[in-house]
Amino acid sequence: MKQIIKNITNIHTGVFAKPLGAGDIVYLQVKHFDENGVLQQKLHGEISSKDISERHLLKPGDVIFAAKGFKNFAALYESHNEPAVASTSFFVVKLTTDQVIPEYIVWFLNSNLIQSILKTQAIGSSLPSISKQVLENLQIQIPDIKTQQVIVEISKLRKKEKSLKQKIEMLREKQIQQEIINAIK
Repeated sequence: MKQIIKNITNIHTGVFAKPLGAGDIVYLQVKHFDENGVLQQKLHGEISSKDISERHLLKPGDVIFAAKGFKNFAALYESHNEPAVASTSFFVVKLTTDQVIPEYIVWFLNSNLIQSILKTQAIGSSLPSISKQVLENLQIQIPDIKTQQVIVEISKLRKKEKSLKQKIEMLREKQIQQEIINAIK
């Protein structure tokens, strides 16, 4: 079944706030993620809850999409026991149907085909931006839940394979360099 994203989700922008360095709410920013949308560090509260509406708090299963800049990616929000909000660099995508799992939306938005489509529709040259309308009007093929889960699992395994190959190559390079150094001695 094909759907338009806006028919299966509610999408809103993140929150504008000035991080205070201390607070009780995590303020997710693009800098906290690598190019694959993987959270790179343990985060701490940077803004105060008195400045944030309850409706902006992220819930497990929310998808955040980095719409501003050259690094566009989707990531699944997973609570680490601290409340969090997304910055204005993100769109927050909340599913309105149980026919789609959030991990499938993340896979879909990060797929090469969709990334290419989004890059061609970005506006601005110094800081490209994907508009909400562009995101909402993407057409998505929705297989059954079991197939979605298999797709997500294959994607996870492929990422793990790439990471392991990269580590093997790095270790091999160290080994060769050490053998060269040993041969010189």
